[in-house]
Amino acid sequence: MLSSILKGPKLLLLSIFVSGLALFLFFVTPTEFEDLDPDQVERIYFADNISSAHQKVIAAFNHQHHGELEVVPINLPFTKFSTNERKQLLIRALRSKNSRIDIFAVDTFWIPRFIKWSEPLTKYFSPRELEGMLANAMETCYHDSELVAMPLYIDIGVMYYRRDLLQLQPDFEKLEKMLKQSLSWEEFIELHQRLVSDGRPFYVFAADNFEGLMCSFIETLAGQQGSPPGPQSLQMDSPEARRGLGLLVDLVNKYRITPMAVTEFREVDAYQYALENDALFFRGWPGNLKPYLPRFEEKIENIDVAALPHFRGHNPVAVYGGWNLMISSTSTKKAAAIAFLKFIASPETQKMIYDEMGYLPTSQAVYEDSLYLSQHPELRFFRDYLKCGFHRPSLAEYTKISDIVSYYVRLAIRQEVSVNEALRQATEHIKLNKVLVY
Repeated sequence: MLSSILKGPKLLLLSIFVSGLALFLFFVTPTEFEDLDPDQVERIYFADNISSAHQKVIAAFNHQHHGELEVVPINLPFTKFSTNERKQLLIRALRSKNSRIDIFAVDTFWIPRFIKWSEPLTKYFSPRELEGMLANAMETCYHDSELVAMPLYIDIGVMYYRRDLLQLQPDFEKLEKMLKQSLSWEEFIELHQRLVSDGRPFYVFAADNFEGLMCSFIETLAGQQGSPPGPQSLQMDSPEARRGLGLLVDLVNKYRITPMAVTEFREVDAYQYALENDALFFRGWPGNLKPYLPRFEEKIENIDVAALPHFRGHNPVAVYGGWNLMISSTSTKKAAAIAFLKFIASPETQKMIYDEMGYLPTSQAVYEDSLYLSQHPELRFFRDYLKCGFHRPSLAEYTKISDIVSYYVRLAIRQEVSVNEALRQATEHIKLNKVLVY
């Protein structure tokens, strides 16, 4: 894990130890994994960050299949493991042909890395079933035209804003409409000059060296290119990369729109800082506030979502996120695992997940349900906004590239290296396939 390596050999060794220990605890020792099966119930082991939405879905499935099938959760919580640590835990378990994992969740851009351990799914799903899913959610579920995963939920980068604070402005209704459609970065900077006079943060985004910062950076690339960044565009020596990184640097250092403190933040840290300090705007993902920051519930009630800003003369863009589900090729319970994947893909289950956690549905039928949309009018915004999304490059080594790029992007934001030097060094290390040790 390069993000650990970047922080020093001692932390790398600690990370390896913790990951190895976690692997042992999660996949070997818990009593729930013992063969306590007197009634011959077929148990399916499902590894993911088990949220309250997961728990409701699992409970509903188990109730429906009582006495025949039972999903047993293996919890890999975001609060204990970074995304990369979860990835390494799964790789080690699957590489060892661990039969205790039947279904596992993967970040959308992990698919190429996990192909060798996954069951091909095309034969299990009819064309009609697949056509009922959002096309943009399904894009990352294929490899060489073979269906290898099914989406659990889709995500997209958004800009949260404090509606209660902006309502103090005389042109609030016009401003809110513009926010929903996406302000240009130039308009956003002008808005900062007009609104902020009391020292509160204007715009907060997570800028520690991790995948969240990579998302912010590649959004600036896609926003100029008019198309998703491909493998070649991740070679950082380009005018678009210099302009994009220059914007992130200037938000902090030139315009003072964003505090330098963000270079120490990952997502939840950024949310907490923004809420504590009454920031007007902050970048995030749908459905991520209430589950992780319940003590800010009163402020969260006054928060709404808008499109991320874009470069003038270009279209709004935002990176897709989300999690897909794969079935282990060594699972001995593939039919039961398929039944659970189909249950999750149903409109009813997708509504359950959204109602509980705010994770965006992947079933097209949810967005076409007029009664449900009347109860959740914000889904109309997301239905349109999802058209602005793009997926990160589908590369087996994407995580390694992301670690390198986010490391140098953060250095540039902190002004420890220049924009040009950060991009030059990132390009060099990507090309030479180097691993940095500090």
